[in-house]
Amino acid sequence: MIMENENTTTAQRIAQSIGERIISGALEPDAPLRQDHLAREFNSSHVPVREAFRQLEAQHLVRAVPRRGVRVAPLDASSVKEIAEMRAALEVVALRNAAPKLTSAHLARIELALIEADNAETIQEFEVTNRTFHHALVAPCAMPRLLACLDGLQLANSRLVFAMARSAGWRPRSNQDHRLILQALRSRNIDQACGLLARHIQTIERLAFPAS
Repeated sequence: MIMENENTTTAQRIAQSIGERIISGALEPDAPLRQDHLAREFNSSHVPVREAFRQLEAQHLVRAVPRRGVRVAPLDASSVKEIAEMRAALEVVALRNAAPKLTSAHLARIELALIEADNAETIQEFEVTNRTFHHALVAPCAMPRLLACLDGLQLANSRLVFAMARSAGWRPRSNQDHRLILQALRSRNIDQACGLLARHIQTIERLAFPAS
């Protein structure tokens, strides 16, 4: 049991490190990930590396390709469309279940995340606060499997945010969509909040691939 816990902890550490490299763009789409190399880098056996690969695949950051091994997942129009549509569907389900449970304390946490995102001065700060905002919206749904899936999808989305910032630049700006979603939730207009959220999530796909 001790060995299993050690392998789990090491796998999480490896997955976090590799995930950060993928999200930031240090590891490019289709880059190969070698078990031997990673086991040496993290001074581990192959077992936690394989578990890290499974975690990263669940987060849509890597994929196992027949006869080519594990590679960084693509960042093309079809993969971005899939991620956006999955997020739009699942995050709306989570919000519909979370909204009736939102207390004044929950709304305050959502507003704080919104303000911090508006005040972000770097893309790194914005990415963290943006994830915090979206998690705060749906956390009260108390559906752990759904929330775990959304965390993975949000990481995949963060990767696209960084890619767009590298190609088009990034500057601090207020996120009006976030503010409108919060206003709808404060008014207890759940249908409006869900509609705004779905539109907001799908916007990044249109920004990334305007001609698609």
